[in-house]
Parts: sequence; structure tokens; C-alpha cells
Amino acid sequence: MIGNYIANLSQNVNRKHVRYRNRYGMTIAGDLYLADSFDTNKKYSAIIVGAPYGGVKEQGPCVYAGELAKRGFAVLTFDQSFMGDSSGEPRHISSPDIFVENFSAAVDFLGLQSFVYREKIGAIGICGSGGFALSAAQCDTRIKAVATASMYDMSVAARLGMDKKQVKEAKEALSKQRWVDAENGYPEYIPYFPETPLESVPKDLEEPTAEWFRFYALKRGHHPEARGGFSTTSNMAMMNFKLLDYINEISPRPILFIVGDRAHSKFFSEDAYKAASQPKELYVVGDAEHIDLYDRVDRIPFDKLEKFFNDNLK
Repeated sequence: MIGNYIANLSQNVNRKHVRYRNRYGMTIAGDLYLADSFDTNKKYSAIIVGAPYGGVKEQGPCVYAGELAKRGFAVLTFDQSFMGDSSGEPRHISSPDIFVENFSAAVDFLGLQSFVYREKIGAIGICGSGGFALSAAQCDTRIKAVATASMYDMSVAARLGMDKKQVKEAKEALSKQRWVDAENGYPEYIPYFPETPLESVPKDLEEPTAEWFRFYALKRGHHPEARGGFSTTSNMAMMNFKLLDYINEISPRPILFIVGDRAHSKFFSEDAYKAASQPKELYVVGDAEHIDLYDRVDRIPFDKLEKFFNDNLK
């Protein structure tokens, strides 16, 4: 691992750090991946890759970007606002509106590059970014094709498993925490994963907590800027926001949902697939759990992704 990237960069790919602004004026830090054979006199199809919820560009996105750049795409990864190298204070704040906006800001950046076809820009959202990428595409028609991998809809996850009474109790607790945050002058943030990677996952953890630790807490996926979750009261925004109410309006632009057959999160993709209009496809990867689609190149269906974007970025 070099520079906290979880995957080595191919000798056939160049990675350039870039910075640009979203519509709120916040600086977004990104990485632009281009193949060594890149020709400045030609134009290329481009793909945006968003990180899992609470993750950064040096994790799963660098795996996807490195491989897809070798296959001839210009690929942009980025850190969400308040995360990684992007601006936003205080840190570790989650905002569904801003996180969705940042996909459109990525389109802005790519479309201003002389070597990118403006009409050939697609997006991939990993885990929570799957919901944000789809939500962006609902209104931003410049995103011509969307693929998700192990998608999470964080606006559904925020209330998952709670009945009316539990939702009310959660709101009360979060509202009281707002008073604590206001009195302290900063929001409470409780990291989920250790500051340095563990050698093994604690044996007393239940699933899916143990699964998160298998990636984020071990050398496999650990990053010091991605220690899990967001500020406690960030959940209020997710509870009050619906990401995918207009997913059917993405049509006639295509959606590819990629999910592991053993993924605990499989139902998110299945539900979104049902709600979406054609053209759409639900592609199930054999012998894969949720986190396997973050970094396992023997599980991530890159041939499928290459064909999907080549066929649909026309």
C-alpha cells in the first residue's frame, strides 16, 4: 500500500490529484485516472466512482478507477465534502443533499476537460454512493448511465428495522444530542474503527458488524480518514430525506445494479431495481459478500462494467 491507497497503481495508468468546487463553493479533492496510452488530441468516455458511505477515494474507488482506466475510460474518484482531502468543517458531517450534489460537481469537472465527451459521462456508486449516484442521476440528465455495487440507500438505512415508537425515540435522542453539540460548540463524532489497523477481527462481533471490520479495521481496507460513520446528529438529515423517490425518472438512461449473492445488503439493490424503469439490470455475483465488491478484483465484474459503459455511453 502506497500513500494509504489500498491497491497498487498499474504501471499502465497515471493518477493525477485534482481539485474543483461544487455548487456550494466547497473544494472537492479528486483523483483523475488516465491510461498511459492517453492521447490529448482525442476524446474519451468518462466515469465517476463514488466511495462507500464514510469511505474515501483511496479505498474501493481506486480499485475500480485503476482497472477501468486501463480499459480506456477517463475515471474520476473523489472524497465527499467533510471527508478525506475535501473541504468542509466540522469534519465527518453527512449531508444527503451535498453528497448527491458532489456527483453533479464531478460531472462539471469532467465536462470541462478537453479530452472528455460531455455526452459520454457515467457514474458508479459503491455502497452508500450507489444511492447518491442514483439520486443525482434522477435530476442531472448529464449522467448518461449508472452502475451500483453493493448499493445502500442510506435514507432507508437510517430508519431500518425501527417501528414508529423506535423512530420517535431515535428522533428524541438525536434532538437532545443537538443541545449537547450546541453547548460544546462541536458535533459529537464517535469513530467506529481503530486508529491503526487490527491484525484480526474481534471474535465477539456479530454480522454485519464483523463484516465491516473485515474491511475497514484490517490492513485490507483501513484508512486513517475513514474510521466509520459520521457525527451522531448527521443521522437526522438521513431520516428526513428520501434519496430514490424519483428513480423511475432516470429512464431511458440505463442502470446496472451489481450485488453479491451473499450480501447482507442485497435487498437494497433488489428494491431499487423493482422501483426503477427500463432499461435496468440486476447482476448477481456468485460467492460474494457485501464488501467483496469494494476491492476483490476476482469478484468485481469489470468485463460487465466495461461492456455496460461502452454500450451506453454513446
